[in-house]
Amino acid sequence: MTPLEPDVLPPGVRARFVRDVNGLTMHILEAGIAPEGRPLLLLLHGFPELAYSWRKVMPALAEAGYHVVAPDQRGYGRTMGWSADYDGDLMAFRMMTLVRDMLGLVFALGHRSVAAVIGHDFGSPVASYCALTRPDVFPAAAMMSAPFGGMPEIPFDTDRNRRAQPEPSIHEALAALPRPRKHYQHYYCTRPANADLWHAPQGVHDFLRAYYHHKSADWAGNRPHRLGGWRAEELAKMPTYYIMDLHETMPETVAKEMPSPAEIAANRWLPDAELAVYVQEYQRTGFQGGLQWYRVRSDPRCIAEMEVFGGRSIDVPSVFISGTSDWGVYQIPGALERMQGTSCTRLLGCHLIEGAGHWVQQEQPEQVTALLLDFLREAGRAP
Repeated sequence: MTPLEPDVLPPGVRARFVRDVNGLTMHILEAGIAPEGRPLLLLLHGFPELAYSWRKVMPALAEAGYHVVAPDQRGYGRTMGWSADYDGDLMAFRMMTLVRDMLGLVFALGHRSVAAVIGHDFGSPVASYCALTRPDVFPAAAMMSAPFGGMPEIPFDTDRNRRAQPEPSIHEALAALPRPRKHYQHYYCTRPANADLWHAPQGVHDFLRAYYHHKSADWAGNRPHRLGGWRAEELAKMPTYYIMDLHETMPETVAKEMPSPAEIAANRWLPDAELAVYVQEYQRTGFQGGLQWYRVRSDPRCIAEMEVFGGRSIDVPSVFISGTSDWGVYQIPGALERMQGTSCTRLLGCHLIEGAGHWVQQEQPEQVTALLLDFLREAGRAP
């Protein structure tokens, strides 16, 4: 395995491996490597993405004086040392392992702390947990597209107050709707999901093109708003990339929204030459590494581990950034409000950028960069 080819990277960004990071050989993109002593910005991607998702913001952040590092996280891209076995050790992907990965990477690079940890999509909860559990190493956090709604709580006063009858699960309630539905995260936890995506009838290229389009501001149907609660009839108001039709796969779901040749030709934030990087990687690895993250999140062992931190908040300076066309802001009803109220005690801003959907740092990189640099200055993390 070799690092990502230089010809697909912006000037000033290089790819290399960092060995012995919590059992991984971690593939990273890096900018601002000289002079030594620059403060570190750690950029964490989500699903189905790669370190490459940060390519459009890394040069400007480095120019501002930072050492900027974006890893392919455990389960993704060219990082090695993890298993895609559906029946393997799922706890290797639990949240505390992902936090330990980032601690190991920071220390391996010769830093004792970062200026900030910045996460998008599934990278956002990793960034959040880093800041909550190790604020000495991660003294500022930026979250994108996935608000931090707080840690899971240990059930309280259950000795005196016991529920006589368990409530139906949200998955049962969604399946019972007049138009039967299912939650995309529930689907991503199933054994067939990886093969569905990896061997999509339209091919990985067209699957990813449709998936990225469907969740972007380019898709006119993305008009997100707050939902009334964690109830099936409310969740069903979201697009089908979040609340799928019960008997469809994700490739079948997004194929209906495949952009036209004219729309693809007009796309400036993800032209085919850049999409090809994702296609190359996912054709090689499949999707199971990233899907393991969804599976472990609902594992009772992982939930119990996280409950140790129940009631704790992120108390370092933080910021939230997303797009006005991003349903990720509202997909967990109440999370945004909890983040603004109690979960982040030093939230310095909550920004929704016009002309951006879910892939905010790719769709509107200049605005994201400006907001990040403003946040870093206000948080006292400027170089």
